[in-house]
Order: sequence, then C-alpha cells, then structure tokens
Amino acid sequence: MRSLSILAICLAAASAALPVAVHAQTNSQTTTQGDAKTIWEKIKGSWTQSKGAVKEQWGKLTDDDLLAIEGRRDQLVGKIQTRYGISHEEAEAQVSGWETRRARDM
Repeated sequence: MRSLSILAICLAAASAALPVAVHAQTNSQTTTQGDAKTIWEKIKGSWTQSKGAVKEQWGKLTDDDLLAIEGRRDQLVGKIQTRYGISHEEAEAQVSGWETRRARDM
C-alpha cells in the first residue's frame, strides 16, 4: 500500500512538471523561429547586397536564378537543391548555416 502512495506522489509531481518543460521547449523553438524570420527579413530587405554573398557561397546559381529568388528563402533552397543535385534537407542545412553566418556579420 505504501508503494502505491509513493507511486501516486511521483506521478503527481511528474504531471505538474510536464507543462513547464513543454512550455520552455515551445518558447525556445518560437524564439529560434522568430530569430530566423527576423534574420531573413533583413537579408530580403538588402537582397541586392545579399546576392553577392549568395553567389559567392553558391557559385552555380545564375544571375537569372538570383532574379527569380528575389530574396525568398524557400526559392533559394529550391534553386540550391536543383543546381547542386542535393536533397531538400541538405539545401535547408546549407541555407541555415549561411544565414547564421550572415546574422553575425549584420
């Protein structure tokens, strides 16, 4: 009987802590997504200057590609995927790394 009481207390404590842990994880993801969106808005706003950095990073992209991208992240990922023959996930990872480096430079 005593072990049931201990089990009930442990379950109650775990249930109370769970929403706090989930909330903390959600906030960090939201902040990260918000930060990435802010970074990309800055890149998009200065697309004329950013094109040079994009071209330097991904030399296979053509001027026509850069015109079509027009500062849109999803378009950049797609063009990189196509030109380099890589997976969408790999293209995403490359763009994420690039935008992180750009954010430090801004």
